[in-house]
Amino acid sequence: MKKRNETIRMLVLSAMFAALCCVTTMLVRFPTVAGYTNIGEGMCLLAGLVLGPWYGFFAAGIGSGLAALLAGYAHYVPGTFLIKGLVALIAALLLRPLLKKGEKIPFWRLAVIELPSEVVMVLGYFGYKALILGKGLSAAASIPNNLVQAAIGIVLSVLLYTALSKVPEIHKSFWKGE
Repeated sequence: MKKRNETIRMLVLSAMFAALCCVTTMLVRFPTVAGYTNIGEGMCLLAGLVLGPWYGFFAAGIGSGLAALLAGYAHYVPGTFLIKGLVALIAALLLRPLLKKGEKIPFWRLAVIELPSEVVMVLGYFGYKALILGKGLSAAASIPNNLVQAAIGIVLSVLLYTALSKVPEIHKSFWKGE
């Protein structure tokens, strides 16, 4: 019964993070030359940090994919699902050893841990646009926009994770499901 309750708890948290990824991507947007920048990236990173690699992968992927679909970018849904899922997965896997050691993680170290996730996001969208959507090297035009989005996402997720980790009941429950 305890395992079942924990699974239900993690599914509910995952659904909440999927909704956060979707809503923050759709509602808080800043138009740019290459599309738009949003704060949903921060929620994708936070999903991985809070939920762990697999629940975080699906929460970030589903929430961001749904945002792409609802915003009229259906052709981005498969790429967005995979790329944003990987953002959460990589951040979670890089954080895992530090959580297992029980170390207190300073904000600067958390930001460094998230950098590889954001490299995957920038390169992932470039590759998806260039190869799958057939834009070739013109897909490079979106790289600066994605770098700005990556920076915003890192700052937002580090601030939110740091604040959440100060609440003992919440911090102890991080990753119980994995």
